[in-house]
Parts: sequence; C-alpha cells; structure tokens
Amino acid sequence: MRTDDLVRLLATGAEPVEPHATGRRFTLAVGSGMIASALLMLNLLGLRSDLDEAVCLPMFWVRLGYVACLVWASLLAALRLSRPGRRLDWVPAALVAPVVMIWAIAGVALAEANPGMRTDLIFGTTWKSCPLLIAMLSLPVLVAAFWAMRGLAPTRLSLAGTVAGLLSGSVGALVYCLHCSELEAPFLGTWYLLGMLIPALGGSLVGPRLLRW
Repeated sequence: MRTDDLVRLLATGAEPVEPHATGRRFTLAVGSGMIASALLMLNLLGLRSDLDEAVCLPMFWVRLGYVACLVWASLLAALRLSRPGRRLDWVPAALVAPVVMIWAIAGVALAEANPGMRTDLIFGTTWKSCPLLIAMLSLPVLVAAFWAMRGLAPTRLSLAGTVAGLLSGSVGALVYCLHCSELEAPFLGTWYLLGMLIPALGGSLVGPRLLRW
C-alpha cells in the first residue's frame, strides 16, 4: 500500500475535534470527583463545628487560597499534558508559587514565635492524620482524573500521572479544609503539602500503565 493510500484510509470517517472538548471532559471529571470527595468527607469526618466562626479568620482564606491555587495550576498542567505536543511553559512556576508563598508566611510565623512554640506551629495536633486524610479524600478525584486523561492522548505518561495525582490531592485538600481546624502556615506548608504529594507519587507510579494508549 502506498503512503497516500494509507493516509486516505486513516482519514476516512475522521471528524474535527470539538472545541474545548478537553476542558469539558476535565470539568466533568473534577466536578464529579469533588462532589464524591465532599460526600466522603461529610460522612466520615464532618464539617468543623465552628466553621461559621472560622470563615472570619484571615488564615482560613489564606489556607483556602493556597490550596485553590494548586488546584488551578495542576488542572492547567493536566489539560496540557493530555494533548500531544503541548508545552507546559509557565505552568510549573504556577505550581511552585503557592508553595513558596505559604513557606514564606511560615518562615515569618516561625521567626516571630517563641522558640518553645515553634514545634506546635509545625506539628499542630493532627499531623499524623492530616496527610492520610487528604490522600483518602483525593481518591475519587484521582479515579476521575485518570478517566479524563485516558479518553485523551497523553504522551508523557509518568508526568501526566503525577499531575493527575497532584490535581486530585489538591482537590482533596480543598475539601479537607472544611473539616480541618489547623490554620498555622508551618503546618499547612508541611502536612497539607505532604498529603497532596502522596497521590502525586501514586499517580507517577501507575500513570505509565493506566494511561497507555
């Protein structure tokens, strides 16, 4: 078979890809995963009892903004990695920026605190459970994110899996904010970040197998 014949055969029945199809697919995946994660949190953990008072605290919104920025940046990375030939460009910087921000705030908080209080600022009271609970809440989103990617065309499978895991971890952390009472920046920059990196590591390990065309 000549090359021209092969090209015509492959092009037979081909239709243009719908504009914004990738964005709609991820919106559906992340939206449904977040709803499932929220239901899991409500059934297993519950909302913090003083949520109406907590929303008046500046650090509540700093924590929410920190995690929401990671959701946004990891979603952008996932969208780009789901399509062949797309470059990440400035997206890695957008992923690093919220972490640098919270570490900067944590550094100031630790510098201003009494030496005897610094350990409490880092560990809080829930450091043992926080990363694991975030990872648990990320699972519905991780499944949905892998579904979204499998229906597209990722080529850098390990990196795509890592980003899908980070996306799910950051959404899980966003949901966890409605239960968690920890607001200190050193805690958020350590244990929240670890909780988000656990599914990212898992995604990097299973990505090459589950995202293969």
